[in-house]
Amino acid sequence: MGCGEASARGSAMEGDCLGCIKYLMFIFNFFIFLGGSFLLGVGVWVLVDPMGFREIVAANPLLFTGVYVILAMGGMLFLLGFLGCCGAIRENKCLLLFFFLLILIIFLAELAAAILAFIFREHLTREYFTRELKRHYQGHNNTEVFTSTWNAIMSTFDCCGVNSPEDFEESLFRLLNPNKMVPEACCQRNSHPGDVEYISREECVSGSMAFRHNKGCYSAVVDYFETYIYMAGGLAIVVLTIELFAMVFAMCLFRGIQ
Repeated sequence: MGCGEASARGSAMEGDCLGCIKYLMFIFNFFIFLGGSFLLGVGVWVLVDPMGFREIVAANPLLFTGVYVILAMGGMLFLLGFLGCCGAIRENKCLLLFFFLLILIIFLAELAAAILAFIFREHLTREYFTRELKRHYQGHNNTEVFTSTWNAIMSTFDCCGVNSPEDFEESLFRLLNPNKMVPEACCQRNSHPGDVEYISREECVSGSMAFRHNKGCYSAVVDYFETYIYMAGGLAIVVLTIELFAMVFAMCLFRGIQ
């Protein structure tokens, strides 16, 4: 008799735990679903906006790429949230298994990216970027991906070259543009709307230090992101922890469903 009561109490406690996991998973994934919906909405709005915002974004390769990153992240979070919510509230083992596998793939992809970043960390040195800039950068109006990306970086961070404007000496850019010391992307821009784009483009490209940016982009980018590096590291740890808990909860609920 006592064994039967203990067994019943154990089953009741197990049912309560599963119920708690079920609703925690639903609430957690509902917020993921909302976040994914919001990111999808922002990405789609930018791409179809009739007010001309799409043209502004398209003019900057970094922003243009960012829109598709937002769409991809939004779609992934939307799918994850949907699978998690439906799988938890309906106690559907197929959806829960799909949710678990998707989280596992994302987790392994992030782990692989971290390992690859560590292995290829020597490719993020000043020397590597300087060598590539000298070999492949072509000029301000070129639409080639490498060149347009560097133009966007120099315009966004108000910098020139990897270390300094001298990086363009003995480069492909100088061979293609013998009359220019630096590209237009290095020139200082006019801060007043409606005025000409550059303060003095001719003086700048001819080598005048007064009208160009003299700081290298490597230092400019590092200085900019240094403030956020610890925040990014903390956020990465939080995301990985959430993913681990999500996989554990999904598998517990999967195994507990009769």
